[in-house]
Amino acid sequence: MDANLRLWRAEGQSFLQRFLLWADALDPLLLLKSSNEIKRNRLLIQISEKTPSEPIQNNQNGKDVLICFYFFFLFQSSVHPDTDKIIPVLFRPPAFMPITLPLVIISSVQRQAKRSFFWQFVFHTYTAAFTLVNGNGTPKAEESLRQKQIFLGLGAISYSACVGALPLIFMNRYKLKSSLIQLLVRKLLPAPLFGLTSAFTVAMVRSPEFDNGIEVMDRNGKVVGVSKKAGEKAVMETALSRAVLFGTTFFLPEVLMYCVQRARLVKNPRALGPVRMFVVMSVLAGMLPVSFSMFPQCGEIKRADLELEILSSTEETEFFYNRGI
Repeated sequence: MDANLRLWRAEGQSFLQRFLLWADALDPLLLLKSSNEIKRNRLLIQISEKTPSEPIQNNQNGKDVLICFYFFFLFQSSVHPDTDKIIPVLFRPPAFMPITLPLVIISSVQRQAKRSFFWQFVFHTYTAAFTLVNGNGTPKAEESLRQKQIFLGLGAISYSACVGALPLIFMNRYKLKSSLIQLLVRKLLPAPLFGLTSAFTVAMVRSPEFDNGIEVMDRNGKVVGVSKKAGEKAVMETALSRAVLFGTTFFLPEVLMYCVQRARLVKNPRALGPVRMFVVMSVLAGMLPVSFSMFPQCGEIKRADLELEILSSTEETEFFYNRGI
């Protein structure tokens, strides 16, 4: 079993443990580390074969524990657990918030259908690429499979952008200017639409995991087979977590800004824009580790839920897999 997955299995049993790990691993400063430093860190962890609860050095002082955790955070945020390759900088987990934040803010304030479609297309393009890079690495990089993923990804991105811009198209075309329509289209609909389309994009981009399955391991880390049911479980959990992330990110700021305006906490109308940006940033920053922590990164599936051909080769009762992000 990869050292990254061993970390999640040992240290990420509960939601709180996973949340605390992700809160540190999402530090944008980790993006500044060079590839050589990441490679040295990867080699050190692979040689040690320990988790942060078992410090690499013999002496158990607090400084060594902190250094060990730092190594794992860098490893966790920079190296793919299935392929063991360094993830491109723009698609590492710490880069997710800095890149999606401006796209979320711009997409949420658009009033014209064409501009809304464009920015949502850009938004879903990045999240789809992030999903593809950080998904389970079992499906092989065959030319036909890559072409299928690109085709499905572009289709999902275009469809999601169209669905997101559709309410503005109807409102502008039929000149629906009532306050109720304005509230519905600009305040209430974006949250469920972004949540559903984000989940749809995840499912389409990672569809090969449905078709081909993903590797499952026993508790010792030995691969015992490739399971379509585990692939379905991994994709569905990731899609649900992405829906919660962006659904909440678009909904909660609207509620908070309504309360701010209702209570007249901001006297100057010109200050509402910066306040809104701060609120969106705060919600996204808080929801990102929550979303990533909803389900275990080292997923677990019971024996009864696996295919018969896998069960015939082992007597194990619990199996593990990389869920992906």
